[in-house]
Amino acid sequence: MNLVRAEVERLAARRFVQLMLVLLALAFAITTATTLVGSHQPSARELAAAEAQLAQVLGGMEADHQYCLKVKAGELPVDENRYLPADCSEVDPVLQDQLPVAADYLTGVFVFGQQAGPLLYFLIAFLLLFGFLVGASYIGADLNSGGVVNLLLWRPRRMTVLGAKLGTLLGVVALLSLVATVVYLGTFWTIAQTAGLPGRLDAVFWQDLAGRYGRGLLLVLLTTALGFGIATLGRHTSAALGAVAAYVVVWELGARVVFEILDVARPDQLMLSTYVTAWLTGQLQLTDNQACRSASGFDICDGTYTITWLPSLLVLLALTGAVTAAAFAVFRRRDLI
Repeated sequence: MNLVRAEVERLAARRFVQLMLVLLALAFAITTATTLVGSHQPSARELAAAEAQLAQVLGGMEADHQYCLKVKAGELPVDENRYLPADCSEVDPVLQDQLPVAADYLTGVFVFGQQAGPLLYFLIAFLLLFGFLVGASYIGADLNSGGVVNLLLWRPRRMTVLGAKLGTLLGVVALLSLVATVVYLGTFWTIAQTAGLPGRLDAVFWQDLAGRYGRGLLLVLLTTALGFGIATLGRHTSAALGAVAAYVVVWELGARVVFEILDVARPDQLMLSTYVTAWLTGQLQLTDNQACRSASGFDICDGTYTITWLPSLLVLLALTGAVTAAAFAVFRRRDLI
């Protein structure tokens, strides 16, 4: 029998995996029902009101741009109660990355173009939990119950067996994530067509949505491998759960409080949650409270700094790679009986 096929069958037969799939379907159903209850197709009157409000907003943006141009040209005096940018291109409607649309001014209407991104983050969050728990329980239960020992009697190559388990796990999670995403977004697309509005679905929207999903899927796979690796090191599912709980309580919560008391500069750079958020969103802007302490009242100080996706990816890859490599190294030499 093929080792990978055997691992797929073992993974599918696990009750915990089946329970998580049921919870995933339940979460989908609740989210879908909530969206349906809170949405309706807008009437002609609602659309007309939204169009009128949009025209008013666009007119105001054009008026602000013309005001800026005339002030810069010396044709109008400066109004202290009105915002005047240093460069009029900042308020030029033509140069804006994304202008408002009528759907932005509708209430009680599900607009796919507006809410697909947040809904996708909800799906990614559940898949992260699913991947970590399934990855930890998959190897943890086998190590604790002696299933790995029985498997090694059939295929006495430790690295091959552990590699097949990890590869099968990642493949199944990736496939499940793809299928769940198609069903999930397809459901809300149908809701938008029947009980809402599609919204603005241009190339920028699809590129942004694809970028979010690609980053989210990679994070799901890394989290799955991380749960698998920690459980392999601890020889039990609870080792992975305990490690995560200890990290959150001791470091993310406790150490953050200590850093604030000690006035440590940029403590967010030391937190894993910072890099997870920066990777999912593309970049994360943070504030350094100590950056402007030496500036006088007349100095312009910008204490913000940005964490981009590239260093975030490197941190996540380094952490997952280190844990996985340690798991394989320990598994190779460990006494499994």
